Amino acid sequence: MKKKYFLIIGVLFINVLHAQLRQTIDFNTNWKFYLGNDSIAINENYNDASWRTLSLPHDWSIEGNFSKDNPATTQGGALPGGIGWYRKIFTLAEVDKEKKVAIEFDGVYRNCEVWINGHHLGKRPNGYISFRYDLTPYLKFDGGKNVIAVKVDNSQQPNSRWYSGSGIYRRVKLVVTKWWALKPEDIFVYSKVVNTNKTRLFADAKLITKNTDLEIWAEIYDPKGRFIARMAADKINDNHVFTFHYDMNNPGLWSTVNPVLYKIKFSVFIAAIQMDEYETSFGIRSIHFDRKKGFFLNNKPLKIKGVCMHHDLGALGAAFNYRAAERQLQILKAMGCNAIRTSHNPPAPEFLDLCDKMGFLVMDEAFDMWQKKKNKFDYAADFKDWHKKDLEDMVLRDRNHPSVFMWSVGNEIREQFDSTGIAPTKELVAIVKELDNTRPVTSALTETDTAKNFIYQSNALDVIGWNYNQQNFPEFLQRYPNKIFIGSETTSALATRGQYDMPSDSIRVWPPKGKKEMENVNGNWTASAYDNVKANWGSTHEETWKIIKKYDFLSGMFVWTGFDYLGEPTPYPWPARSSYFGIVDLAGFPKDAYYMYQSEWTTKPVLHIFPHWNWTKGELVDVWAYYNNADEVELFLNGKSLGTRKKINDDLHVMWRVTFEPGTLKAISRKNGKTVLIKEIKTAGAPAKIELVADRATIKADGKDLCFVTARIVDKNGNLVPDANNLITFTITGNAAIAATDNGYQADTVSFASPQRQAWKGMALAIVRPASKKGNSTLIAKASGLISGTIALKIAD
Repeated sequence: MKKKYFLIIGVLFINVLHAQLRQTIDFNTNWKFYLGNDSIAINENYNDASWRTLSLPHDWSIEGNFSKDNPATTQGGALPGGIGWYRKIFTLAEVDKEKKVAIEFDGVYRNCEVWINGHHLGKRPNGYISFRYDLTPYLKFDGGKNVIAVKVDNSQQPNSRWYSGSGIYRRVKLVVTKWWALKPEDIFVYSKVVNTNKTRLFADAKLITKNTDLEIWAEIYDPKGRFIARMAADKINDNHVFTFHYDMNNPGLWSTVNPVLYKIKFSVFIAAIQMDEYETSFGIRSIHFDRKKGFFLNNKPLKIKGVCMHHDLGALGAAFNYRAAERQLQILKAMGCNAIRTSHNPPAPEFLDLCDKMGFLVMDEAFDMWQKKKNKFDYAADFKDWHKKDLEDMVLRDRNHPSVFMWSVGNEIREQFDSTGIAPTKELVAIVKELDNTRPVTSALTETDTAKNFIYQSNALDVIGWNYNQQNFPEFLQRYPNKIFIGSETTSALATRGQYDMPSDSIRVWPPKGKKEMENVNGNWTASAYDNVKANWGSTHEETWKIIKKYDFLSGMFVWTGFDYLGEPTPYPWPARSSYFGIVDLAGFPKDAYYMYQSEWTTKPVLHIFPHWNWTKGELVDVWAYYNNADEVELFLNGKSLGTRKKINDDLHVMWRVTFEPGTLKAISRKNGKTVLIKEIKTAGAPAKIELVADRATIKADGKDLCFVTARIVDKNGNLVPDANNLITFTITGNAAIAATDNGYQADTVSFASPQRQAWKGMALAIVRPASKKGNSTLIAKASGLISGTIALKIAD
């Protein structure tokens, strides 16, 4: 395959003054909201005084109560949908009269309709796509009142196989420009290798105008903001596309370990008058797949160690928050994860900004269904009329992110099973290729028999995505001549943090084949954290990774899933309301399998032993250890050696079966006889106090930042009490509020908005949101009979 460097662009939005060329205005504050339907709310003079005032992004479903009777069902998180209205009043100065004003929505779930001053602007059924409307023809520029009204209809349920959220759940911007301006989707920058030390940069800018005296140039800046060069357009084709090129010597390459980002600034003039200035970030990297050797980033082999992620942020619901997403990615990065699959929809643009910055590859996915539906009211009803526009908008929006390394046009699409899958596959891939021919296109398939898979038979896909069927992975080269493999979705192991079912070397398949749900066998709606429970279509974590690890041609995998997510609580019915698939639980607390991946996916020393050490005297307990950078692990109980274990062949953990007695369990990993790490677990006494630990000591006074505070119930000696379930009441003083609470337990049906949370396996979480002014805040956690926990938080610029 021809090697290429693809220079990618990600937009940087900058607020500027009226006198400047482009204003990008944060349009997220002071909205009015009403949960219900009132069609006359489109009118300018409608009285919305009784409506709630809030800031966006906003998800009204997460504010509701869990119920098995909510029509979304437990698959959709057992939370309410409905219809909601948003209104916002704003004014524009006379100086803006000759300008263009557009409103941009990053995502609204779903069936969104928008009016400005009573004029209907349009409707977008897709709940995950970004869109823009030109407001200019309908605006008042004399300081008069302008009214935006937005109707969001998520009343037809069920329409999703996971929790969708409801409302304007992503960012909104107002963009003010001169009468002619660049559009982000009309800019595409890419590059190709000239020789070992030189990369030729190309920039395409689509400038549709009848003016023959138009001039445009682009300036390049290095990661430190230093000017590199100015490029003048050297070609204009019949489609109004201006092409630039520049030879870069030894550029810094974007990678998962060193995500180098440059900047480029476009300046546009008509008749020597500057019309626009548009600045973006970009990264330079090459990607290619080799059928037999796997994936290459910057011409170096890289195993894709990825996870699938749904869009919700746990207790915060679907409302996008930059810090919450950053925290998720930081936790995954520390595990060794280097790639994300956005299952099964386009993500928030800010999520891709984070992936650019932090060094994650992204499989950007468009659809969960085409015309054959999976739910009664899902996107299948809109696919025929909207798929082209929605797919185009996704590719045009996201193609300039260095993190995006491949496109997926569908997940487990039902058209794969008959000939109706051939034509739409060809069409969708062609739509992508027309807009971006620098990245491969895939679709996540479940049918691995080539004779029965018609999406495969379309011969349109660059890379074949396999979901599950790990037993067939080694046969891929024989089954799929001349094709390339990616494990688009793997594993589906089930676990509840802190729950341990023995014997640990006995595999549970939940639910059994032929059943959708199973009985509450543990009595508490849990699944074992030993990595010995799997869905009937999946595998344990170790099973699939062993196969992917073994073969170079298996380019990598995306584990289902990185975090637990709201909805799809396989294997249980109500009261379970969130998934068991995550390597990390819904609160962001790692499960034990996290350390298996960390020991395999990173080079930093790892030694993790589990379970806890509070059992019944004489009970047989299986003790596991994940480790790396060592030859062996020796286990001690109260100072007595229980023997040394070594991983043999393809083992990923070692185990001891131990007769419990209270005290201290200690593990020592060694390499060449020298100690690498020591880990201890002590038998905990009765709960005595609450310990609070914040993820950061200082948070920004912007009303958006978040602090995640973990509450640990410990004994008098500071040991976590592994079965503590005390009811914790959180209160806060100062310039902050409690945004949500959680504990990671999949069957907790208390609203996330509650300041009270029962600990699960000794832990709970409080999410703190600062006000928009500086000052200090104190979070207090109380529980009956325990010493309270207190932590001071600094809120600063």
